[in-house]
Amino acid sequence: MDRQTNANLDPVQFVAVLATHPRRLLVPAVAVTVLVGLYALVRPATWEASQALMIRNEAAANADSPGKFSHADEMKTLQETILELSRSRGVLSAALKDAGPPAGCRQSSQSWPTAEDVAGLRDRVTLSPPKGAEFGSTEIFYLKVRDRDRGRAIALAAAVAARLETSFQQFRDAKAQSIIRELSKAVNLSAEDLKESTERLAEIETQTGSDLAELRILHDASSGESSLRRTITEVQNELRQAKAECSANEELLALLGDADKDPSVLLGAPSRLLDAQPAIRKLRDGLVDAQLNAANLQGRMSAAHPLVVAALESERQIRADLQKELGTVIRGIEAELRLNRDRLGLLEEQLAQTALRLASLAKLRASYSNQVAENANRTELLQRAEQKLSEARATQATANAASLLARIDVPDCGTNPLGPGRATLVLAGMAAGLLTGLGVVFLTVSPVQAAPPTKAAPVAADPVVVVNGRTKAYSATNGHLSLNQALLALTPSSHACR
Repeated sequence: MDRQTNANLDPVQFVAVLATHPRRLLVPAVAVTVLVGLYALVRPATWEASQALMIRNEAAANADSPGKFSHADEMKTLQETILELSRSRGVLSAALKDAGPPAGCRQSSQSWPTAEDVAGLRDRVTLSPPKGAEFGSTEIFYLKVRDRDRGRAIALAAAVAARLETSFQQFRDAKAQSIIRELSKAVNLSAEDLKESTERLAEIETQTGSDLAELRILHDASSGESSLRRTITEVQNELRQAKAECSANEELLALLGDADKDPSVLLGAPSRLLDAQPAIRKLRDGLVDAQLNAANLQGRMSAAHPLVVAALESERQIRADLQKELGTVIRGIEAELRLNRDRLGLLEEQLAQTALRLASLAKLRASYSNQVAENANRTELLQRAEQKLSEARATQATANAASLLARIDVPDCGTNPLGPGRATLVLAGMAAGLLTGLGVVFLTVSPVQAAPPTKAAPVAADPVVVVNGRTKAYSATNGHLSLNQALLALTPSSHACR
């Protein structure tokens, strides 16, 4: 059998490879470490100065809670406006002029700053909320400026914050001036419209004459009720009551007419129809009790029993009394129904006369009400425009007197520059160099070369076995036959089987 070579390296072989080829490991490691060390020595430090800012809302436009934002979106919009202002050319150019050119700058003071300087500063200025927050969730945010020099980073942060505050005040002033011009035009137009509406209203009131007071009362219900309207209301109420009584009497009269023929009809009559006739109600209740008593006795006794006979007689007597009472009640209800109908006629006539008197004012009331509503609406529009104009003027007055931005403390750079230190870079370079060296070793050394040399062992002669008259050789393993060789020795060959 052929022998196969194992290509996997164990730890012993790994150490042997490194001991055999030390230069392939050390040369890349030293080279990478030296390059990273040189970069760490020549790399300039980057400092970041941070200026904390706080923003509030306008106090003049918010009387309920001065200085507070009514909604988070409002604060977020204002912070995004400040973000755009902080990256504007005017703010950055003015801040660079305030801070001056850096040390060693060859530019003259007249040409400072250039467009490239402003663009470079724009990339190094950021506006960010506190850690773990976002714009609109907190009133505090940070203005950060990066620079190679620690002192210049602080100076630039202070200059940008000061110019940002000034620019934001100018932005508020320009916005307030634009609003004032717009609202002033709106106030003038509202005043002219109100003047025209007032003239038309005065003309209508002059035409009304002595009925002006009644017309105003008819128009404005909150100022009182006129005599005509009060009269109509009272007549309408009496008319409704009379109609209700007449309808109830008609229903009761029809019911009593049916009950005169059959008193049992009253058993299903609604109580509200019998409220005006207490005698009928009592007789009906007595009839119900008598019927129940008779039914109860008939269920326990025979029809000839004296108690049953007495109960039936009592029921018959109550029916007779009820029919007699029904005749009297029917005549009284008929008389009352005639009186109610006469009263309905009088009330309807009085209502028609009062409505006719009110119709003359109703023709004028529509145009008068429309004119009064138009006049009130234009008055309200004028007041609203004047109020907004007053608020805009107050905003413009406070734009230059007070700032909505407040600086918290002074810019701070911390004690260390941004990024890792020199020692950290050197250690990282050493680790990268070792990894590079190991990669070079494994890429340049093959598995065959990596195997350590071994001494050649003496090869023993293979024993010979005779099977079926044929001679076969086998290899001994530790003085014994292998399983395959033993099977070959015991199994006849294919030629012998044939």
